[in-house]
Amino acid sequence: MTVTESLVAFLLAAGLLTITPGLDTALVLRTAAVEGARRAAAAALGINAGCLVWGAAVALGLAALLAASQLAFEILKWCGAGYLGWLGLQLLRRPRSGIERAAASPAGGRLDWFWKGLAGNLLNPKVGVFYVSFLPQFVPHELPLGIAVGGWCFLLAGIHVLLGLAWCSGLILATRPLARALQRPGVVRLLDRLTGCLFLGFGAGLLFARR
Repeated sequence: MTVTESLVAFLLAAGLLTITPGLDTALVLRTAAVEGARRAAAAALGINAGCLVWGAAVALGLAALLAASQLAFEILKWCGAGYLGWLGLQLLRRPRSGIERAAASPAGGRLDWFWKGLAGNLLNPKVGVFYVSFLPQFVPHELPLGIAVGGWCFLLAGIHVLLGLAWCSGLILATRPLARALQRPGVVRLLDRLTGCLFLGFGAGLLFARR
């Protein structure tokens, strides 16, 4: 596989994976609808920063630990499942009634949503295992001069992050025409409860995940 073939194949595969609905999509959509575009953008930045950290871990060989060590995988898996479960229960127990309450809540502003996105990504060991098994498949037979395998994997992770940011931006923009309807008290409560159920479901799925 040449460099060009590698990049084209990765763009197609990563693009399809990016638009596949999952935890990240649910978090960005819910935040955009209830908290506003700026906090949703902060959450998206946190999510994609987590992907970049995982990409760096793969480049350094650290993520291979998750693929080789059952104990490391289990520890991170339980932490991630507990975090998602906590988020889900908070949304189910105290769904918000409108954008005013969301703005007044002690959420810590946009930085808080960045950390939520980052933590949700980093506490998911499946992302690390996915990266360590997915990225090496797109390493060309002959790398460009001066680029090692680790550097190439990090470059691919960076491309994945750019795709993720573009997709999240599209999701946020898509909510703007519906923003007023989505911020009605009944709709906000429904979105919080649905997202809470999704988080609990993802947490349960992570809890029973295998390497």
